[in-house]
Amino acid sequence: MKQRIIGIDMARALAVIGMIIVNFKTVFGSAGLPWVQSFTSIFDGKAAAIFVVLAGVGMALMTNSAINHRDKAKIKVARIRIAKRALFLFILGLSYITIWPADILHFYGIYMAIIILILTCKEHTILISGIAIIVAYPILITVLNYETGWDFTTLDYHAFWSFKGFIRNLFFNGFHPVMPWTAFMLFGYWLGKQDLNNLKFVKKIFWMSTLIFISIQVVSYLTISILSEGNQEATLELTAVLGTNPMPPLPIYMFNGIAIAFAVISACILIAKKFKNSFIIDALNKTGQLALTFYAAHVVIGMGIIEVINPNKIGNYSIQFSVGYAIVFSLLCILFAIVWRKYKNYGPLEWLMRKITA
Repeated sequence: MKQRIIGIDMARALAVIGMIIVNFKTVFGSAGLPWVQSFTSIFDGKAAAIFVVLAGVGMALMTNSAINHRDKAKIKVARIRIAKRALFLFILGLSYITIWPADILHFYGIYMAIIILILTCKEHTILISGIAIIVAYPILITVLNYETGWDFTTLDYHAFWSFKGFIRNLFFNGFHPVMPWTAFMLFGYWLGKQDLNNLKFVKKIFWMSTLIFISIQVVSYLTISILSEGNQEATLELTAVLGTNPMPPLPIYMFNGIAIAFAVISACILIAKKFKNSFIIDALNKTGQLALTFYAAHVVIGMGIIEVINPNKIGNYSIQFSVGYAIVFSLLCILFAIVWRKYKNYGPLEWLMRKITA
């Protein structure tokens, strides 16, 4: 039986918690104390990027044995299993998109379908494909209008359910468009094909990715500051192009997201290896194993509770409330994971996915 790499699930738990903070802030309200706003801005676009990179890592770990042994029968089984899971996630994401328009799961389905196409490609081909998608996106933006369909003041997307609107949102200008977000999964797939049990390699990845992340952040900030010359309007315009914000997902954001994902994943592997008997590490690992369940639960249950209690105040809560509620909800998820894993091997949604896609 394959042993899970300690730390991967820990990173997945941290990514989900980061997404809960970002999403609760977006839905419930973000006005309030500046230091809390600064703290939460750290997670914007980055938690979701880590989540997608981890999915790529997971697919690599699931298929490495079959691919390394060139077992065509097992590779075929793996392709079918990934295709079924991709369809499951696509349908699951769309099932509640009316209450959560920023869903990432239906995008996941398409990313995974693309991974199937390059499943047995050489490692350099996978990396080149990821880089090509990232670099091609700014060219696409010069041809197509990124703002089409959007009302950025309310974050509403018009004509989403029309064929043209749906395809445009899915592939080009949605919250996590296939072009270029698939690159996150491609880079994750590449990372998962490496020897993640080799701590020397993992340390190298950590220091390189951390250095790249910090460099991008500093260069982005200084470039915007110098070119804007203190002009607030110019700063906003330059931030859209040279900043590390996820919308639009331009190359600076994409490479920044990959760097922070690699840094967090490698750090979690190193920390979990060193403190593998720690209660906190164990709790986070168990939480990460139920990541799909908690992602859906934070929308249906987490947002649903506030919707029932006071629907009129949605969007007008303070950022202190949004973050506080996100932290409490995350702690309850961790507690649930600890108890659940005592009796079950898989989370409720993870079990359902395995049952349907077996």
